[in-house]
Amino acid sequence: MSNDEKNFMEELLDQHDYEEPQVGDIRKGIIVAVTPQGVIIDLGLKRDGLVPSSDLSKLEPDEREALKINDEVSVYVTNTDAPDSLYVSIHLAQLNQDWIDAEALMESGDIMEGEVIGYNKGGAIIPFGRLRGFVPSSHLSELSRGLNDRQRQQKLAKLRGEKVPVKVIEVDRRRRRLVFSQRDAQKEWEDKRKKELLKDLKEGDTLSGRVSGLRDFGIFVDLGGADGLVHISELAWYRIAHPREVVKVGDEIEVYVLNINKDSQRISLSRKRLLENPWSTVEKRYTENQLVEGTITRIVDYGAFAEIEPGVEGLLHVSQLSRSQVENAGEVVNEGETHLLRIVSIDSERQRIGLSLRAVSASEQIEWMALRDAEAEAATEAADAEDEMMDEETAVATEDEPIAETVVEEDAADEYEDDEEDES
Repeated sequence: MSNDEKNFMEELLDQHDYEEPQVGDIRKGIIVAVTPQGVIIDLGLKRDGLVPSSDLSKLEPDEREALKINDEVSVYVTNTDAPDSLYVSIHLAQLNQDWIDAEALMESGDIMEGEVIGYNKGGAIIPFGRLRGFVPSSHLSELSRGLNDRQRQQKLAKLRGEKVPVKVIEVDRRRRRLVFSQRDAQKEWEDKRKKELLKDLKEGDTLSGRVSGLRDFGIFVDLGGADGLVHISELAWYRIAHPREVVKVGDEIEVYVLNINKDSQRISLSRKRLLENPWSTVEKRYTENQLVEGTITRIVDYGAFAEIEPGVEGLLHVSQLSRSQVENAGEVVNEGETHLLRIVSIDSERQRIGLSLRAVSASEQIEWMALRDAEAEAATEAADAEDEMMDEETAVATEDEPIAETVVEEDAADEYEDDEEDES
């Protein structure tokens, strides 16, 4: 080989990175072979990198299947002692990238949604890539102060499978600690989602929501970013004394958007607008001269109103209360009483039904009262039988059913418990 050729070869060699790799280095390379023993990576060095099958087994099945010849991958150098090849790890390179991403997320202060996959007495476990992050109990919005151990475990168990907004508050690779906070993220997350919801929401929209609170005046519904109010008058077509009569916290319901006040960020909703108005089919279910049961709901100067089904009230005019003259409806009926009544008129367009007590004959009244007494007696006997059965079941049961617990890895549980105790 001539001197010119030697000089040319040396120049080519100098153009390649032959810096001796060290354990812990992250290198990029090209897959040149995929074998049962492992994957061979061309790192542009004097030695190829070997990813052993033991490392490949730590990857997800779809990740292993995605490894193809000529693909570029990042690897973590694990051993440089072998003369012919370097031992490298794809799994550790991915873990390293997860740590880098976690540090970047902590530095930016951005919020992410994480799914709770487990818990221990100190808090909840949330995965981040291939890492397991921890949310101490003091940083979980759902856990209030003053809960006993049993109550804490019950609330943590309910969180399993839920997605919650969190911020990264600590990253320590050496100690393998990744700590999240839900409390630090919650308000910012809610404000952001509320703005997004209000931006897209329109009056007349129909959407699903979860009942998040009950009040005497109505219910609050979580729309997935903001709470809207369903006033008690918009819960049903009939009068209710309290929202608990029709819904409970946690129910998923359909709601109709009545009004949006973007200045105050208030959303007014209706449930009953999505339910069939019972007055629309009154004439199909009732006819004049029909006997019906009615419960007195209000007494007014000119008579009383009686509900014959939820959402449908009729007027019992003072002239229809008795064959004798009546000055005040309260002389004959009281609120809450149920009477046998006859329908004397129907006007579905104006949502009015005329009722009469005086038009019910004595024999009809006697027959109706006898039937009610028989039904009440049967109901009492059924209730007594049910009570006896429950007493027998209680006698057999000797202890409460234990609470189901999520099993988490011992190292993941123990790693953070001491820190949570110090923080509390």
